[in-house]
Amino acid sequence: MANIDAPFGFRAVGMVGSAPSNEGTSQYKIGNGYTTAIYAGDVVFAGNGTQTDNAGLTVPTGYLGLSKSNSALNVGVFNGAMYQDPTTNKPTFQNYWPGDITVTTGDIDGFVYDSPAMLFEGQTTGQLTQANAFESVDIVYTAGTAVTNGRSKSQLLGTVVGDTGGMFRIVRLSEDPANSDTSADGANWIVKFNEHIYGVNNAG
Repeated sequence: MANIDAPFGFRAVGMVGSAPSNEGTSQYKIGNGYTTAIYAGDVVFAGNGTQTDNAGLTVPTGYLGLSKSNSALNVGVFNGAMYQDPTTNKPTFQNYWPGDITVTTGDIDGFVYDSPAMLFEGQTTGQLTQANAFESVDIVYTAGTAVTNGRSKSQLLGTVVGDTGGMFRIVRLSEDPANSDTSADGANWIVKFNEHIYGVNNAG
């Protein structure tokens, strides 16, 4: 049965070792005037003043940016932003950062699933099989992210990088019965960060 083609970025599904998970996030800063949109489920990285984001913008040290498809300075998966809306002057939470707002009061806080032990579910652009388990894979951004729901459309690539070098490590096929056909494109897989600033394979 063909899989349902509906990318959603990456969603938290638990922890390595079946450890208890409250799916908590940590708070980070987004630079005021940062013009790249970040959607719920997108991977974000730690700016270091030299590395560019997926839109080609250099992200200042100390701030979050939208990860490139093969970024190694990943902080985790984005889950919303809090800021004071310059039009309404009210504290505003959205599950995505729109990238077209300049805040006039206060900071922009981004919330991130940042534990390197977290597991995430993501959809692949191509076909992965059980033989690819434990290998590493990068991501790709799919055009057409809808701001109506704020969800990312990033996906796992359908080809693996190898044992090392990819952003994520493949753990297992998802239990989603509508997206578990490994003979067709678009199956959902459970992955763990392979490249993470708080993990052993960080490049920071």
